[in-house]
Amino acid sequence: MGHHELISPRSPRVAAARRLARRNFRTKERRFIAEGPQAVREAVAHRGEQGATLIELFATVEAAERYADIVDAALAAGARVHYASDEVLAEVSQTVTPQGLVGVCHFLDSPFEAVLKAEPKLVAVLAHVRDPGNAGTVLRCADAAGADAVVLTDASVDLYNPKSVRASVGSLFHLPVAVGVPVEQAVAGLRAAGVRILAADGAGEDDLDAELDAGTMGGPSAWVFGNEAWGLPEETRALADAVVRVPIHGKAESLNLATAAAVCLYASARAQRAPGGCRSVTPS
Repeated sequence: MGHHELISPRSPRVAAARRLARRNFRTKERRFIAEGPQAVREAVAHRGEQGATLIELFATVEAAERYADIVDAALAAGARVHYASDEVLAEVSQTVTPQGLVGVCHFLDSPFEAVLKAEPKLVAVLAHVRDPGNAGTVLRCADAAGADAVVLTDASVDLYNPKSVRASVGSLFHLPVAVGVPVEQAVAGLRAAGVRILAADGAGEDDLDAELDAGTMGGPSAWVFGNEAWGLPEETRALADAVVRVPIHGKAESLNLATAAAVCLYASARAQRAPGGCRSVTPS
């Protein structure tokens, strides 16, 4: 495969991909960067409104050999494949170790109306999440817990921030994500769709264990998660049907946001799959 011509670092294609490190360019072009074999494989398999999600793939010759199946699938899906040096890949991906594969993808967020129309049973709402790593990790937790959608409000970080994409480890491509929804609109829409709104807050009046014991968690639910440092503002807590804290049984002062989100989402997933829960399969 040594005969493959490497794209020049000064190529306009490289410059265009490099610009996507900046949010204003991502928003204008509705494109983002996905790096590493896992994310690129998911991008190749994903189709959105605009057809194939992956537009272009930059690959080192070594990575193209190691992940020949991904490169072949990308070509078959109509993506343009450019062979590039490690330096070019590091430039395009803005990371030191991009693992030899970097994809340019179309935005893939869903309209909030489409999320509601699908009658979701479990939703994660990121109301004031500013840390991109946390946003991606909560998205990954929501995917793992079987949530039907994730909503990022207009006060949260950009979904397509490279750190968010990286932290989601491919989950970004697995479930509908709505972005830029004001928190009041998110809560009102979900409530009208028959979803109970639970605000996760360390200072919540309700205890997660007590909620589980009371059997109130089996129905459709949306968890609202706040800021890493200062939690949820009072006006957001006031919108919820219940403000729930994860009990701390040991001496830890608190849980970080993504860990608390995982606990809450899995508690709902368990309750919904129990007898009488909204996802239980009972013979009619």
